[in-house]
Amino acid sequence: MDFQIYGFLITFILFFFFSINGATLQENTSTTSPQINSNSVLVALLDSHYTELSELVEKALLLQTLEEAVTKHNITIFAPKNEALERDLDPEFKRYLLEPGNLKSLQNLLLFHMIPSRFQAKNWPKNELKTRRRSTLCPGEEQLSVFHKSGENMVSMAKIIHPDDIIKPDGIIHGIERVLIPKSVQQDFNTRRSLRSISAVIPQGAPEVDPRTNRLKKKPATPVPAGAPPVLPIYSAMAPGPSLAPAPAPGPGGPHHHFDGETQVKDFIQTLLHYGGYNELADILVNLTSLATEMGRLVSEGYVLTVLAPNDEAMAKLTTDQLSEPGAPEQIMYYHLIPEYQTEESMYNSVRRFGKVKYDTLRLPHKVVAEEADGSVKFGSDEGSAYLFDPDIYTDGRISVQGIDGVLFPVEEIKVAPKAAPVAKVVAKPRRGKLMEVACSVFGC
Repeated sequence: MDFQIYGFLITFILFFFFSINGATLQENTSTTSPQINSNSVLVALLDSHYTELSELVEKALLLQTLEEAVTKHNITIFAPKNEALERDLDPEFKRYLLEPGNLKSLQNLLLFHMIPSRFQAKNWPKNELKTRRRSTLCPGEEQLSVFHKSGENMVSMAKIIHPDDIIKPDGIIHGIERVLIPKSVQQDFNTRRSLRSISAVIPQGAPEVDPRTNRLKKKPATPVPAGAPPVLPIYSAMAPGPSLAPAPAPGPGGPHHHFDGETQVKDFIQTLLHYGGYNELADILVNLTSLATEMGRLVSEGYVLTVLAPNDEAMAKLTTDQLSEPGAPEQIMYYHLIPEYQTEESMYNSVRRFGKVKYDTLRLPHKVVAEEADGSVKFGSDEGSAYLFDPDIYTDGRISVQGIDGVLFPVEEIKVAPKAAPVAKVVAKPRRGKLMEVACSVFGC
């Protein structure tokens, strides 16, 4: 009898223990891995007629973020019609959103169309003087304005054309007539567009020179009378070498100060910082060395420069030994400064025409070799080569900046002493056979 009571108690305790553990395990599983059923608003969005919006959500990698949001609360999606995203959107702005480097801007734009609450058509304010502010899933403090105007429901100046278009237990989708653009995305786009327009501005500071007479075009050349000596010097009349882009202005300007080199150098360094990916180079030019000041002085004196700018990934591969020696950063950068004005077009035309082109650098007497490779310009050779990666980052007529994907080093010429030609050993022929032959012929042997 006692044995049966003890057995019943043990069975009851084991059953109670396993039931508690099973419930805990099920609760942990449900909290760690949220499940989205087929009746979810996200599934309805992907299968809806808002195809352009659903494609952008997938391209922006937002599905996991939205799944987590749906498991926490209801969401309301203001879905622009397909024409608003396909035809009405500025093509340049759409290209900007689809660039891989602007994924964050695309995500913020899409999340700006979603609010973390359930907001149906009946919840719209009926009074035109009343406006409701709703926080969105977009990070930051930007909010949507929901109001009623002229008998139409509005959300931030976009008219609701399909209210309560899709209703699901975890969310609602309203159709709107246009795309909602947050201020942060608009500011980023305007900044990038202004930088592109600055780099494309035709320089106005440098005087224009006639390459035939080496005179300023503002002063027309006087006619040469018959029998007078030639206007063009003999050295200028000679055929040019591989360098197809000579300096567009005369040599040192002297005390006249035609050019403001310091401002131009600051301008191109600021462009590098805004362009992104060249912070290490800007830090070396400004903080680690005094090259920025030297470049400004050269440009002020009338010289032109082409900067082969290694990006941050290339600069990160430099070892401590390469930078620790005194003057090493300066020597590395001198090899990336070409005292000519070259653009992507001029360099590519040169390597297409001449094969290999050697450009002088400020690290005398070393030259950097350029050649065509894979439809681009390749600098250096073998393992120490670099490709033209970001062409024409900055071009103002005096300074040209060309982004490359590697750090260049000059090829050390190892002079091998010519080996002395081996001296052939002359072996004297044995004369014994010849003497015996002569003796036999005399004595009739």
